[in-house]
Amino acid sequence: MWIVAGLLLGLVLVTSLVGFHSGPHTHVAAGIFGVLAAAWLLYMAAAGRSAPLLWVLFSADVVISAGIGVMGWVAIRRSGAGGHLPSGQVEGAEGVAVTDLTPEGVVRVRGEEWSATALNGNVPAGSRIQVLHGGVRLEVWGERSDEVAPPPSPPRRPPRSPRQSEREWSR
Repeated sequence: MWIVAGLLLGLVLVTSLVGFHSGPHTHVAAGIFGVLAAAWLLYMAAAGRSAPLLWVLFSADVVISAGIGVMGWVAIRRSGAGGHLPSGQVEGAEGVAVTDLTPEGVVRVRGEEWSATALNGNVPAGSRIQVLHGGVRLEVWGERSDEVAPPPSPPRRPPRSPRQSEREWSR
């Protein structure tokens, strides 16, 4: 019985941690695993396996599972109602570097501050950036003060007429 309780509590812990990377749906799953673990611990108590450790685990499970589950539920509802943008909707957006990106720092995109990594090196604070890839940390491309402008392209010649080409060959 304790092994099942340990497995369920382990699932709560692992899915809670994975949820910070994969998103709010995983946090809701952690809350569901927490409810299952709480029910199992209550079953153990009803079966006569009452011990101080059981009640400590039950209390911790209820608090953590409720917190993680509510956090996931609120995030899901908020993302559907125009709140925090899922990372896929941030890609291509423009923003500004809040701190120096050396190459990591903080950027502001659509009124929200994000942790970011500049893929083109160090970017000074106040520079414009564009989001290339979203996730827990944004990958951005920013304006750098030390970037050299690309060399100007050579002047273009007008296209040659077929007669010009014939004259060139006959010389």
